[in-house]
Amino acid sequence: MINKMLITLVAMLGTWCLRSQQVVMFNPSFEGEPQDAIMPIGWIGCEDGTTPDLLPGPWGVYQDAYDGQSFMGLIVRKNGTWECIGQRLPESLKADNCYFFKLMMASAKTYNGYNKPAVLRVWGGNERCEKKQKLFESPPINHADWRPYTIRFKPKKDIQFIIIEAFYNTKLQYTYNGNILLDALGPITNCDRAELISFK
Repeated sequence: MINKMLITLVAMLGTWCLRSQQVVMFNPSFEGEPQDAIMPIGWIGCEDGTTPDLLPGPWGVYQDAYDGQSFMGLIVRKNGTWECIGQRLPESLKADNCYFFKLMMASAKTYNGYNKPAVLRVWGGNERCEKKQKLFESPPINHADWRPYTIRFKPKKDIQFIIIEAFYNTKLQYTYNGNILLDALGPITNCDRAELISFK
């Protein structure tokens, strides 16, 4: 009887631990001294020409950070290039598990000519900057105020590396100068603990 109770308790604790798993990214609010063309501490560039900006201040962007003292701006360019950054996660995300994380996004209307709304894409892989699986793609972010978004995904294979990328609104069928602002990335958590925000 005691053995059965012990087994049940261990199973319940294991399920609770699995459900409460959280993977915290390094420097999730992109803290640092605001300046243009600088990589946030803990992140690396994953596309040629990636020169993210720590804001506010540079490029005519002066709104306040949502969390902490700074936030990040990524751009897309009319010449067909775009910016993306990534980092190795402290532990793997498992195939066929549902995960989510929250973040704040906005778009600056005065980004030195890079003023059109960009899209956020999230990729996963196992090697440095490997875009093995596209995990998420947002609608164009066309609001200047900070708004919360939930990134929900289910990897097809285990992933160790995550990439956050600015991209074009492909419905326009042409490239353009645009931007996306990011701040306050939350921990990656199992979906069964989520209160998911759906896109409108």
